[in-house]
Amino acid sequence: MNTLSRERDSPTSPQPIPDTERGAVQSQASEKIRVSLDISPELYSKLQSLARDIHGTKSDVLRKSLALMDVAVQAKKSGKKIGIADRSDQLTTEIIGFEY
Repeated sequence: MNTLSRERDSPTSPQPIPDTERGAVQSQASEKIRVSLDISPELYSKLQSLARDIHGTKSDVLRKSLALMDVAVQAKKSGKKIGIADRSDQLTTEIIGFEY
């Protein structure tokens, strides 16, 4: 079983944390996990371009993309549509492909 340590009662007595609790502990400790991706040169170029457009990093683009994808999938699960609206809140483009 993979475990992390958490201090209880004293700094010299760490206790194992079960895998089921790791998500909450990792986010509290701001632990990061390195991910390696194999992507096409075109996709890498798009990633770099988006990073410049948002004045951020490639990691920022990926984090925001995952957040947007999560919102879209949850909306689809709720029977909602995902789209782009104009300034008067008229839906001008429906975005498809977020089936789960």
